[in-house]
Amino acid sequence: MLEGLFTLDNLTTFLILTALETVLGFDNLLYITLEAKKVDPAKERLIRRWGIILAIALRIVLLFVVLQLIQAFQDPIFSVDWSFFTANVSGHSLIVLAGGLFLMYTAMKEIYHMLGVSDLMDEGSRARRNSFAKALLWIVIMNVVFSFDTVLSAVALTDNFIVMTSAIVISGILMVVMSDSVATFLSKNRMYEVLGLFVLLLVGIVLIAEGGHIAHLTFFGFPIEPMSKATFYFVLFSLVLVEVVQTRYQRKLLNEQGLGH
Repeated sequence: MLEGLFTLDNLTTFLILTALETVLGFDNLLYITLEAKKVDPAKERLIRRWGIILAIALRIVLLFVVLQLIQAFQDPIFSVDWSFFTANVSGHSLIVLAGGLFLMYTAMKEIYHMLGVSDLMDEGSRARRNSFAKALLWIVIMNVVFSFDTVLSAVALTDNFIVMTSAIVISGILMVVMSDSVATFLSKNRMYEVLGLFVLLLVGIVLIAEGGHIAHLTFFGFPIEPMSKATFYFVLFSLVLVEVVQTRYQRKLLNEQGLGH
């Protein structure tokens, strides 16, 4: 089974796939971090760890399932052919579309909640907490959605199950290492929570576009086109850059106002 495993081609694929899995897993990590904030603060770190461990396990299970039943996910479940709307919907497209809609709903609900809270400093103590089991359930459900991109990327790059599994495990370990840093940064810089929610909203839009493309959706003859990864990361970089510049400029204005008084 290990014959021919340790080759330059497999090593190169492993390194590329590990980097890709880590990058694709960042939106998953962001969701886990934001969902963990809804539970008892004493259990935040624990639920982040369990969320990431389950993400790794689900990706490996899903990888095995996809390799065995890959065609079943791609085969159409039903088709629609109306004058203004057409679709050829598969199981894959339904899962991606549902995940995108859920992420958009989650992001908008949290943004609305932020704007509606009268006392942000006291929000954490007064907010209704989710139970550990409920938060973990939503993390598991969304892990399935997030796992599709990473698993299909792995399948597209190689057919070696050991190489794919190793890359998923290593990227998961990197996510565990990064999880505390992401959570600590968001807790110390609460203004970036808004940025995180808009990134989540953007990921939802990307998933809906991807799901619509997979389902061959067309409206009035215009097909739904997916957002390229390059475009997504450019928009993401632009959002972060605008937030950083705006935050520094706001601090500068506050300092000048303080000196003026």
